[in-house]
Amino acid sequence: MNYVPSGNWWFSWLEWDPASVLDDLRAVSGLGMDHVRVQLLWPVFQPDPAVVNRTALRRLVELMDLADHPDVRLDVSVSVLDGWLSGFTFLPAWLGDRCMITDEDVVRAELLLFDAVADYVGGHPRFLGLDLGNELSVPNGRVAPAAGDRWAARLLDHCEAIAPGRLHVNGVDHQPWFEGRTFSPAGAAAHGGASVLHCYPHWTGAIERYGRDGTGVLHLGEYMAELAEAYAERPGRPKWLQEFGASPVERPAETIPDWAETFVRNTLTSRGVWGCTWWGSHDVDRRYSAFVEYEYDLGLLTVDNEVKPTGARLARLVEELRTDPVRPVDRHVGLVLPAGRGKGLEAADRFFSLVDEGVRPALVLSEHVDDAPRLAARGIRELITD
Repeated sequence: MNYVPSGNWWFSWLEWDPASVLDDLRAVSGLGMDHVRVQLLWPVFQPDPAVVNRTALRRLVELMDLADHPDVRLDVSVSVLDGWLSGFTFLPAWLGDRCMITDEDVVRAELLLFDAVADYVGGHPRFLGLDLGNELSVPNGRVAPAAGDRWAARLLDHCEAIAPGRLHVNGVDHQPWFEGRTFSPAGAAAHGGASVLHCYPHWTGAIERYGRDGTGVLHLGEYMAELAEAYAERPGRPKWLQEFGASPVERPAETIPDWAETFVRNTLTSRGVWGCTWWGSHDVDRRYSAFVEYEYDLGLLTVDNEVKPTGARLARLVEELRTDPVRPVDRHVGLVLPAGRGKGLEAADRFFSLVDEGVRPALVLSEHVDDAPRLAARGIRELITD
């Protein structure tokens, strides 16, 4: 799960309550989960380009220690440059009107923060890896994809140098995959240890396009995983469904457990899925008044650590999948994505219609249709071009 602290949201770094955090992590572990993703608010951890907040870093270490508690045992992915989170922009004031991706002075400051985080937690037994930041295409929409890709490659290479062998990723949302915003799909499928997928029927527009229980909603994660596979240079590159979830804003609450289980099962039919990470662990406390309504009820747990119906359903699913995992589908039919098409979900319509016809296709880029070794390596025997 993406950890959302029950007491103080991610303002927790300023209002630190380790007892509450331990209770939360116990509850997360109690659902059978094995990892959490945590968010560093960038201006809290780096109040000045030359200064890293050591108190915040010590609290991060304490969170890691709590995750290693005998009652918890959760691995922790650390998302670092969080300038966008849950509908709020958290860019540091010192950034001004400079670009965090193209301004060299800013990039040097970012590397300083990554060095400090790795120095404090890089060797921790519960440290899973570094995530560059949460959905960075949102506050950097004007950055050209070529520049974004260079930046991501540089920082992820640096992450590997300072914390070798861990799972370092760029936590992109759907826009790079669908629109090439800030980062290209090829870049998202090449840099770091896994291709990251944020698959929300609400935010992608799938629920509006296909209906609440349409194929394009139930199989959205599968489609995005296959899109990542199409762009990957090698078959089976790990794919991390890093964020997915549903709110009562978009569908009746009683329908969310069925959707969640079906969504996970369908996504796991794609080869190479590393893991699935629900957003989020806990609801947002309604004493905070400024979040958009969508954000408040996304948790599998209440702010009092009571298990919600979707949490109970996914806990049973986790237990089942550990003994009877979903087998990836052999995708012998490849659906070709024509050059110049693929904006938004337009290119997904044919994929979902094939699923309705009983075919679970792979996706193939138009430039790869004559690459027989690539197609053979993916087990593709037939191409559909319409």
